[in-house]
Amino acid sequence: MAVDYDVVIIGGSLAGRYAAIAATHLGATVALIEPPTQAAIKPLLDLLTPHALTEIGQLTQQLSNAVGIPYQSGESVQWLEAMQWTESVVSNLEEQNSPVVLAALGVDIILGNGHFESLPHIALTVNERRLRSRAYLIAANSRPRIPDIEGLQSTGYITTSEIWRLLTSAQLPKRWVILGGDPSGIQLAQTLARLGLDVTLIVKRSHILPKEDLDIAQLLQATLEAEGVRVLTQTLVTQVKRIQGQNWVQAGDEAIETDQILICAGQQPNVEDLNLEAVGVKWNQHHLILNEKLQTTNPRIYACGDVIGGYQFANIATYEARIALKNALFFPLYKVNYRSIPWAIFSAPQLARVGLTEAQAKRNYGNTIVVLRQYFKSVAAAQLTGETTGVCKVILLENGVILGAAFVGTQAVEVINVVALAIAQNLKVDALTQLVPIYPSLSEIFTQLAVAWRRQRIHRNIKLRNFLESFFNFRRSWSR
Repeated sequence: MAVDYDVVIIGGSLAGRYAAIAATHLGATVALIEPPTQAAIKPLLDLLTPHALTEIGQLTQQLSNAVGIPYQSGESVQWLEAMQWTESVVSNLEEQNSPVVLAALGVDIILGNGHFESLPHIALTVNERRLRSRAYLIAANSRPRIPDIEGLQSTGYITTSEIWRLLTSAQLPKRWVILGGDPSGIQLAQTLARLGLDVTLIVKRSHILPKEDLDIAQLLQATLEAEGVRVLTQTLVTQVKRIQGQNWVQAGDEAIETDQILICAGQQPNVEDLNLEAVGVKWNQHHLILNEKLQTTNPRIYACGDVIGGYQFANIATYEARIALKNALFFPLYKVNYRSIPWAIFSAPQLARVGLTEAQAKRNYGNTIVVLRQYFKSVAAAQLTGETTGVCKVILLENGVILGAAFVGTQAVEVINVVALAIAQNLKVDALTQLVPIYPSLSEIFTQLAVAWRRQRIHRNIKLRNFLESFFNFRRSWSR
């Protein structure tokens, strides 16, 4: 039976728009289903808001350090100007992939909320119009996951998508409790503390960022605590109450008084209205169920981005959209491989990682792995800027194959890309010895890593050590 499109994209996200543009570049006919225009812009604002606030917090701290006067909430930062600046950035970026641009490329943009139908043939119905396609790509937005805590709904809370609205108030609330330690929560906890506010971050696990190696997470956690964030780990929030006009959070055996509760407990797929059951697509409260080709349990329906689960990073969603689109338009041959895809948290210092953690590598390869560590304090560029807190950790096989890396430090989001490229190109750590980085620059850390690798390799290889000792003994005796 003839179809209307090569692919129908259920969008509203940045990944959805990226996929629509990519499909038109390949010559495919594509429909992009989006919510109303204002809702479509919202993901970009949500994505950039924590970064904008981080920049404001860093600027505030720099000013405070320069003049030696602590920041007082509401005094030195012009929130209205800061909001206008961020909204102008969003507007400029939004224009690049606006509905007008997409329509000019040939994308059939349909505003509305669709749902799947299975009879007489699989289709997506939007505004009483049935769209038939060879394949479908779910690239919808997610929504914040709200923990089931007694009294939370009646007491009130905000999520990261709502914090921007709060900034319109004359003065920010002074006392904050942040529930959950996802990346945006960590960024916001640090930023709010830098603005002179009282911040308590509560997580259920033994440390923040439980997916990361303990030493990496603890370094970032120690930085937060040093800047005034109170971090409560292994703490379960059991109840929230409002007593005499004040919010109280029962965290473990402690009651915490707060002015504002911020939920940063991750995301969940926003797909309930798609009628997925009718077309055999299975999902749970955290993500859609997919295979490595990003097919759902219905092989004609693919998914990418927020609805997959995990940390919400734009570059990962774009990568997934690219893989899913190729499988949807041609043949399902391509599999996702996250081993060379980096991600980062824009805290201070920044945390960036690619590939396996040390714990994951040990589970996969046992104790044969090699771990190299190099500290930012040994790098001249970090010394010059005074940003010496940080470490570079690289996980290798004994033959030098790079399994993963984590950077905590200034400009970590830039230097991690070197390791990501090395992993993508199947280069061994020896390739780093070919770098001749500019001095002074943070890339000097790669030269130091290469030196550390050679030193470890020689130390572990007794035959090589004996050969080198004999060789240089012979050279010295021969020279006489």
